[in-house]
Amino acid sequence: MAGVCGIALQCLHISVVILLVVCGPTLQCGPGRAPGRRPPSRKRTPLVFQQHVPSVSENTLGASGPPEGKITRNDERFKDLAENFNPDIIFKDHEGSGADRRMSHRCKDKLNTLAIAVMNQWPGVKLRVVEAWDEDGIHEKNSLHYEGRAVDITTSDRDRSKYGLLARLAVEAGFDWVYYESRRHIHCSVASDSSAVVKIGGCFPGQGLVLSEREGWKTMASLGVGERVLSVDSHGRRVFSPVLSFLHKDSSEQVLFYTLHLEDKKITLTGKHLIFIHSENSTRNLATNNYRAVFAEKVVEGDFVYVIDSENHNSRPSPSRVTHVSVETLRGVYAPLTATGTIVVDGVVASCYAYTENVALAHFGFAPMRLLHDISSYLPFDLWTQKSPADGFHWYARILYSLGEIVLSDDVLYSPFSH
Repeated sequence: MAGVCGIALQCLHISVVILLVVCGPTLQCGPGRAPGRRPPSRKRTPLVFQQHVPSVSENTLGASGPPEGKITRNDERFKDLAENFNPDIIFKDHEGSGADRRMSHRCKDKLNTLAIAVMNQWPGVKLRVVEAWDEDGIHEKNSLHYEGRAVDITTSDRDRSKYGLLARLAVEAGFDWVYYESRRHIHCSVASDSSAVVKIGGCFPGQGLVLSEREGWKTMASLGVGERVLSVDSHGRRVFSPVLSFLHKDSSEQVLFYTLHLEDKKITLTGKHLIFIHSENSTRNLATNNYRAVFAEKVVEGDFVYVIDSENHNSRPSPSRVTHVSVETLRGVYAPLTATGTIVVDGVVASCYAYTENVALAHFGFAPMRLLHDISSYLPFDLWTQKSPADGFHWYARILYSLGEIVLSDDVLYSPFSH
């Protein structure tokens, strides 16, 4: 018996490597038939002068968080600042010291993402950085510029009519706080690289409600491995799917959550968790190729997410408009993995995956866990444990993400273990 278990687990480890090498963005799986065309364009709402997103102060946990102290060239933390030599970004560097190229790793990551968005939005125009890390003391005492966590940006053509939309693009690129601060520039900042908010990627809070096939509505914190919960299959149909495990679980962790407020429901999840959206209202459901999976932190007012009528057994997911987005810090994180790769939380359809917006890649990557679960049902002994896992990240998820960092590019995989 022990030998069979060992062989099964060994095959599981080998499968991880094979899956990460051979799987690609064209794989089809997940809720509904994966779209084979470019996702529908979304209507972006420019920020107005003096508006900031989110609508809290910069130094709160709901935004970029508190300052951690000024970094000087003699500071031990100076070596942790990254230099950005992206040719798609113009750096003003008025100091002539290269200071404007220095920034935190998270800031660099978001800035590079924004640079691509700017070129896609305005062909021939580049992103321009007028200020990043500062060592001259020209900002307020606790400015995040002193830590390389803030940038002031414009477009290369300095067309001020573009700045409102540039700010919206910065929000979508993942900056933790964006402020249309001046008629001359947009101010953007990020959480600290050492922040727990950055490290926690994809989970639900403990009070999130799921529908158990046997026990009815129950909290995420009380959910157990092996229970069958409401989800959506690859054809967009409501099904009850078994919980295979928890990819991440920590009842004491304090984490930043995003709440998407809909017309008659709301769902709360962490920023790097995937949720299915549509850019316009439609009677079509998840099986019609019109959805796309995005990080929750990228959802904006006016997007449509999918909800389901739990009381109607013949119902299919239908779009519901996001009226506004709020952020708050809550204690407890739970990331259940179902066989379908989806789960209905508080009546809203969400993915079980995080860290990559390629939901097909994520679902295929966890195929060995589904296979092991299926095999266990035919064996005379308990190969698949239904005991509640200990707090922390699931070992398989850690292996998968660690290998993903080697074979996948940064624009495909966001790893919680490298930030």
